[in-house]
Amino acid sequence: MKMNYQPIENYGLIGDLATTALVGMDGSIDFMCFPHFDSPTIFAALLDRENGGYFRIAPQAGEFRHRQRYFPDTNILLSRFLGEQGIAEISDFMAVEHLGHCHNLIRRVKVVRGEIKLKMTFAPKFDYGRTGHSIERKTDKLIFIPDKKHLPALLLRSSVPVKIQNGAAVAEFTLRSQQTASFVLEEARAGEESPSANKDYVPDAFKETMNYWLAWTARSKYRGRWREMVNRSALVLKLLTSQAHGSIVAAPTFGLPERVGGERNWDYRYTWIRDASFTLYALMRLGYTEEAQAFMRWMEQRCGELEPGRPLQVMYHLDGRRDLRERILTNLEGYKKSRPVRIGNAASSQLQLDIYGELLDSVSIYDRHGEPISYDFWTNITTLVEWVCKNWKQSDDGIWEVRGGRRPFLYSRAMCWLAIERAMEIARRRSFPAPLVRWHRIRDEIYTNIYKTFWDSRLNSFVQFRGAKTVDASSLLLPLVKFISPTDPRWKSTLEAIEKNLVEDSLVYRYLPSKAAPDGLRGAEGTFSMCSFWYVECLARAGDLKRGAIHFRKSIGLRKSSRALC
Repeated sequence: MKMNYQPIENYGLIGDLATTALVGMDGSIDFMCFPHFDSPTIFAALLDRENGGYFRIAPQAGEFRHRQRYFPDTNILLSRFLGEQGIAEISDFMAVEHLGHCHNLIRRVKVVRGEIKLKMTFAPKFDYGRTGHSIERKTDKLIFIPDKKHLPALLLRSSVPVKIQNGAAVAEFTLRSQQTASFVLEEARAGEESPSANKDYVPDAFKETMNYWLAWTARSKYRGRWREMVNRSALVLKLLTSQAHGSIVAAPTFGLPERVGGERNWDYRYTWIRDASFTLYALMRLGYTEEAQAFMRWMEQRCGELEPGRPLQVMYHLDGRRDLRERILTNLEGYKKSRPVRIGNAASSQLQLDIYGELLDSVSIYDRHGEPISYDFWTNITTLVEWVCKNWKQSDDGIWEVRGGRRPFLYSRAMCWLAIERAMEIARRRSFPAPLVRWHRIRDEIYTNIYKTFWDSRLNSFVQFRGAKTVDASSLLLPLVKFISPTDPRWKSTLEAIEKNLVEDSLVYRYLPSKAAPDGLRGAEGTFSMCSFWYVECLARAGDLKRGAIHFRKSIGLRKSSRALC
């Protein structure tokens, strides 16, 4: 059957704090790396409908409308099919690993009304669709064994009869009102009897997983008017955390284009120091200190691995590995033929000076509101700050990871200032030993340098890099980290320049490719949602609450529904 690409916004996210899966409104799981975030895919139909692999449950015939939403305050996803024959629904979730499961993805289909013929197709494609497999039928399960032996085998358990067709498992069955069928995907482990063999496993796992997420959401300290959306965003962020390592992935996907047909198709399944620091900041503001503590342990390990004079890497694998060589998967056509499809990320070898400021800002917040950092961690921090003191004048690749050559970026300089400022703050608060006089002098030198060399009197604005004639949305963070007052005349005129050049209604572009530092890529830039919320906060801090609220409501109004990915 010829399969069409669904809109990306038609997918909901489920996960078990080790990996995730994207579930389409049509009942098809079209993307999943297994068994970890940065493992090869077993389903990648989102990147190649014919050759990527998928796990689909759907009515066999008839016209159906699709609906999808989460059970409130959980990461259990409900997909509904509504038609003249009746109503069917699929509950999709992954059982959290520490509860004794083995990366188990559980799908329970139920007919709510009427009688509906359904079809299940389980068609995995191992190693990004590059490796074949064989199938072994056991008494109550199928084992899918990849040809490459280092890849994990998959176990599929079904409550309805399954037949093997062309390397896939297929089940055709009919359910009447209130009848159910269930399917469990997990890692096949030799010599181990899985808990999923128990006849009550699916309902028990559902209750267990529901209670886990409800208990986690209840820990949030946010009680404002946007509670449903804040909780949903927090649940997505939690899904991106690694329970085993404490690290946080920037996103669970790779190869999805910024624009259909474009080449800005990156692999985000890694831990960026910057992105993880932003995520940590959000979770700590909500009261989730356990996640912050786990990440700080992971971060301390990365700092402890540094050789003298060597900077932090921009990003790492979940377990701290540094090798993220970028490669192109020529066997996948890409989402709606958006090539190339890349795995790995060459930006890992870039120099991005801003990461130290974002990291130290989060460390300072954690030290104040989470748990006091250790002396050993502090000694690692002083090593980082000393490196910043010696290297802040360097040109770098910047927050947007441009591939058109290094520049002396304003934002990178400001984050070097922030790194030293926050380190001084920690040292004073905790009475840690530190060369405060020298740090103070260098901090002020960076501050003065920014005002002297990054201010354009003709534009009446701070500019993207020294000598540039354009602004950059990253400057919106300057008042948010208290580098400049949100009511300072220089900031007000900079904000006006950003509004004139980068703001389109409530949406904000990161930069203008035609005028900004070259990013080394063809095609236009889309707006960037994070920048829209920075813009809203700048308006609010400047006292323009009415306009800030309008832009905030417009921005959140762009989401497709409360179940859309955040």
